Amino acid sequence: MTDLATRPNADEAPTGAVDVQDSDAAETPSTDAGEPGSTHAEWAPAESAPKKRRIGMWIGIGAGVTAAALVATSLVLIAPGTSVAGVPVGFLTAGAATDAVQQRLAETTIILTGPGGDTELSALDLGATVDARGLADSAFADRPMWNVTQWNGEPIEAVVDLDADTATAALRAAAPDLFVDPVDASLAFDAATVSYVTTPSVEGTGVDIDAMREALQTAFVDGDTVVEFAPVAASIEAETPTFVADSAAANLNGILDNAGFYIGTERTVPVARDVVASWLTVEPGDRGTFDITADPAAIQTVVDGLAAAVDRPAVNATAITDTAGKVLREETGGTVGRQLGDSSAIASDYAEQLSTGNGAFELPVTEVPFTTTTLARNIVVDLSEQRTYLYENGAVVASYASSTGLSGSPTHTGSFRINYKLATQDMGCFEGAPYCTENVPWVAYFNGDQGFHGAYWHNNFGRPMSHGCVNLPVNTAKFVYDWAPMGTQVQVRG
Repeated sequence: MTDLATRPNADEAPTGAVDVQDSDAAETPSTDAGEPGSTHAEWAPAESAPKKRRIGMWIGIGAGVTAAALVATSLVLIAPGTSVAGVPVGFLTAGAATDAVQQRLAETTIILTGPGGDTELSALDLGATVDARGLADSAFADRPMWNVTQWNGEPIEAVVDLDADTATAALRAAAPDLFVDPVDASLAFDAATVSYVTTPSVEGTGVDIDAMREALQTAFVDGDTVVEFAPVAASIEAETPTFVADSAAANLNGILDNAGFYIGTERTVPVARDVVASWLTVEPGDRGTFDITADPAAIQTVVDGLAAAVDRPAVNATAITDTAGKVLREETGGTVGRQLGDSSAIASDYAEQLSTGNGAFELPVTEVPFTTTTLARNIVVDLSEQRTYLYENGAVVASYASSTGLSGSPTHTGSFRINYKLATQDMGCFEGAPYCTENVPWVAYFNGDQGFHGAYWHNNFGRPMSHGCVNLPVNTAKFVYDWAPMGTQVQVRG
């Protein structure tokens, strides 16, 4: 029997301190088998000691990894206890918080209550929106998870918006009885008054979208996903209100008041109000306005007759002058003539102008200037012939037998000018006067108290008869009085 023996001093080694792989090779004394006196012994290995456990180190590594993970997540998550309009968003990323807020809005419904029964619509059907992304980003920016001072903060308010057009369309479709359509103001030509008149607009009724939005807002903030709303009536303005139609009527009536074809400020060819109205078409335009159009073909019928009404020849002027050319009197005034210019585009141009609200069309005309004829007049009294000569432009146009002063009161010779006129005058009728002649007609003085006048008390013309004046028959004196203006030259020669 072979005895198993332990390695000497084996019990001195610490338990578990020997590892076959780590120790030196075991010494195994042996003798050859069968040799006398030999002894064969095998060392029984000592019992394997358990490997060392590094528990403290592994605990440290695990705690470090966990702390690092917590720090990393705190940098991307919203603080615990944070809510946006009643939606908890703590421990969520900004993206997840956005989805949560949007989901809350999508789950919200409005129940319209009323006598006709309840009608249910979703917030999204009504065009409700909320800035979920902006709110989530703001919540993360203001309240990150790593900032423990922001944990369990006050709820963040969210504003719910409603698109008025979308909400109105959805409500009309779901509850048409809540709406009464408005009636637009209208505009028409009244033949009795020959003017444009209006019919006022009538307001409609609908649902107050602001009140609905406030109800939805309250519910959203409170975390309610079902909102009961009793519709609040609101007036609906007509697309074309009365004041717009009144303004259009005033504009159209202004066209009728001033319509016509003008030369400068003169309405040379007026057009009747009803005729202008027959040219116009008035229809509703964009955004509740009115559009005006005019028919060029109808206007052309008036344009065809413009030349006859516009064209006129020039009227020449006549002026009386002295022999030096100084104007003494304008005998007849001149008038500029005119001629209608190119009329081929007048009808289309006027139609376009009427559509802008302007009824006064200025015509293209060419002016024809007038000329002035001058008549240089002067009078010669010949004492030797007892005759008065009327000259015009150097030629005698008339001569008359006259009576000048007697030898005791001669008519003085020289060059004079007519400087004073009286249609009738009493002569010499004063106390101590040698004579008195009343109502002497057509007196034109040229030299002090000497002048031309009519003599009704004699018919002895061609001989000296006066106290110094030049006597003429009454009718002749009237002609000279009118023919010779103030300043006419008078030459008395012997």
